[in-house]
Amino acid sequence: MIYFILILFLMILMIAAAIYSVYQKDLMYATIGTGIVSLALSILFYLLQAPDVALTEAAIGAALTTIIFVIAIRNTIRYEGDD
Repeated sequence: MIYFILILFLMILMIAAAIYSVYQKDLMYATIGTGIVSLALSILFYLLQAPDVALTEAAIGAALTTIIFVIAIRNTIRYEGDD
């Protein structure tokens, strides 16, 4: 039962973080939201007994992609105009 609740919590967290990332005006916060989605997905893969996929998702999705986006955002304007 606790296993089902944990999986359900991770799925709700992923959906909430994805919606947060889509509607966020600040690009840095949107990037953090996508990192949270990738981290929750890697935990979900681990719970579903796919540790190789979980490690790949954690390394590429949660870590590397987030770092590349943060570096790119630091070199650009962070806020979009209200045009």
